[in-house]
Amino acid sequence: MTRTFTRAALGVLMIAATTAPILTAPAVAQVGAGARDGGRYDMSRAPWLRPGYRLEGAGVPILFPELRNTPRGRAFVMPNFDANGDGRINRREADDANREFARIAGPRRDRFDWDAYGRNPGGYRGDRGGGTTVVETTTTWDRGAMRNYGFRQTPRGATLTLQEDVLFRTDSAVLRPGAIEKLRPLAGYLRGNPGVRVAIDGFTDSRGTDAHNQDLSERRAASVRQAFDDMDVVRARFSVVGHGESQPVATNTTAAGMRLNRRVEVTLLGQRADRF
Repeated sequence: MTRTFTRAALGVLMIAATTAPILTAPAVAQVGAGARDGGRYDMSRAPWLRPGYRLEGAGVPILFPELRNTPRGRAFVMPNFDANGDGRINRREADDANREFARIAGPRRDRFDWDAYGRNPGGYRGDRGGGTTVVETTTTWDRGAMRNYGFRQTPRGATLTLQEDVLFRTDSAVLRPGAIEKLRPLAGYLRGNPGVRVAIDGFTDSRGTDAHNQDLSERRAASVRQAFDDMDVVRARFSVVGHGESQPVATNTTAAGMRLNRRVEVTLLGQRADRF
């Protein structure tokens, strides 16, 4: 079931007090299976008016920083997304919270004005520095740029391959300056689709020792993950693995083959390649 909120209903929680101490025990949400009607959360009992919430559960690291690191963000999450009422946020609940916050905050979550939204949810505008921007109700991504990655279907999901010379210098795990631009459309897609999880796998050719190649593949995969983190994609959504030289896709007896083996693969887990 798609979960949506009215702006007026969600606006109430934005004005909750932020100066009182955090609760010492996990807050239990008042939103149960029978408290929703027509896909809308029941806000009538207003549990977020309690002064503070502590977030616990496997889904907490996945939450946007604006939600997990601020009192109002925590007050946004616990009363509305702890669907089973166990006082903990699981991964699915965190994805729901991220998706709804992205909807109301628009593409610049870091500039979201909780006070302004609380005063006037229906007419909220992101007004900064004299400019006025209407908050987007949907987050878009560049389908053409995503298509250019050349995703292929694999058992794990939609996979793209980034060759070494696009991302790194030889025997280095430091991203080239242009590598960030190469990854930017994918980062935009991931920000707009917070429920998608990602596997990043690094590979090398057979030159060098096994230990060196394993370490290099791990560091390269981690560098790609860090690039996404720098572009505001939550790092807990990623699994990062280095495989060294163990999974070649071509011969290691030719320069061309070795070039193909030096790669990083990014897989959108459970996604269809033909979507892009």
